[in-house]
Amino acid sequence: MKKILIEGGNRLFGEVHISGAKNSVLPLIAATLLTDGVSIIDDCPYLSDVRTMCLVLEHLGAKTHFDNGELILDTSNLDAVEPPGELVRKMRASFLIMGPLLARTGKAQMSLPGGCAIGARPIDLHLKGFEALGAEINIGHGFIETHADKLKGARIYLDFPSVGATENIMMAASLAEGTTIIDNAAHEPEIIDLANMLGVMGANIKGAGTNTIRIEGVSSLKPARHTVIPDRIEAGSFLCMAAATGGELILNNVLPEHLQPLTAKLSEIGATIETGFDSIHILGPEEISPVDIKTLPYPGFPTDMQAQMMALLTVCKGTSIVTETVFENRFMHAAELRKMGADIRIKGSSSVINGVSHLEAASVESTDLRAGAAMVIAAQMAKGISEISGLHHIERGYEGFVEKLEKIGTRIWIADI
Repeated sequence: MKKILIEGGNRLFGEVHISGAKNSVLPLIAATLLTDGVSIIDDCPYLSDVRTMCLVLEHLGAKTHFDNGELILDTSNLDAVEPPGELVRKMRASFLIMGPLLARTGKAQMSLPGGCAIGARPIDLHLKGFEALGAEINIGHGFIETHADKLKGARIYLDFPSVGATENIMMAASLAEGTTIIDNAAHEPEIIDLANMLGVMGANIKGAGTNTIRIEGVSSLKPARHTVIPDRIEAGSFLCMAAATGGELILNNVLPEHLQPLTAKLSEIGATIETGFDSIHILGPEEISPVDIKTLPYPGFPTDMQAQMMALLTVCKGTSIVTETVFENRFMHAAELRKMGADIRIKGSSSVINGVSHLEAASVESTDLRAGAAMVIAAQMAKGISEISGLHHIERGYEGFVEKLEKIGTRIWIADI
């Protein structure tokens, strides 16, 4: 077990290259199960979640190889439809293999998925979609079995615009017979990225990124080569660090339009932001103004940036309110921030943050992936050296995180516990 040590009080300055998107590459890896052959994903981040997803595919008979940002996946010889339970329980995104397996082999079985403890995140919408496509589903004690002789297109309404359910249904419907329409579909950029890769494979998908996605099923798909989009959450985390330290950063390999919900709020707190075609330049404010935030499905403010913004707002000049509408248990980082002197009160789904003059270094815990990034931001604002445990959470979603921080001026070390 390892922990991070950070000495606060340093202004960040320099350039950061943003890696490929974790939340996009995981469904892209799952999508290769729809094909018989070798697919390549470029600009693939080397993350623990990516390695776990590759292990899941390898246990199904696929071969994977990672080389300097290039992930090669050979899915020619699948010989299993049930990945090991310990891998599935380790990462929630593993459930994304169910749609492709069901479409390609007619069956799939797996344990109930795991992941960060930030809320229930039920899989009922995934299963509702599979049933609409004609699959039979059996739920046992801790496992799910699905079977379908032939998937057939259907009209599916999602009660909530779930990203995972939209992705899983899209993949399954790509090989279904007939037309599938997903109403109230998720809008996230990762949905469009998956649709683009499926399109290169030969799928017929229209409307990705809108409320309604239409999929005309095809008889087979071919392997593809695809470059994953930049990680908007990694980019957002570094933008918050620049704002928190009064620093100046240039982020390269970004799609600024994907970050508009965040950059709008950073401008409100006083940061100066300039965008290029694939870059963002931020100059942190001398004084952080308060702002209210409400997380919503895209294009609203992303729940994956809520913890980082809360950390930033702990030293604002006034009172901010952060409301979480996506996950019901995503304020665990508030208790850790209070250890550093933050004035945060939880009222149901909202947090009231009264800004303090400064934070004090403390020993804190990364309770989940994005909370880990929040602790890193808070530690850089705090007086003294903070210790952050739970490095494994951070490594799930940030490639080369420590090295990138060192290059822009963070005083940071890794130590064994």
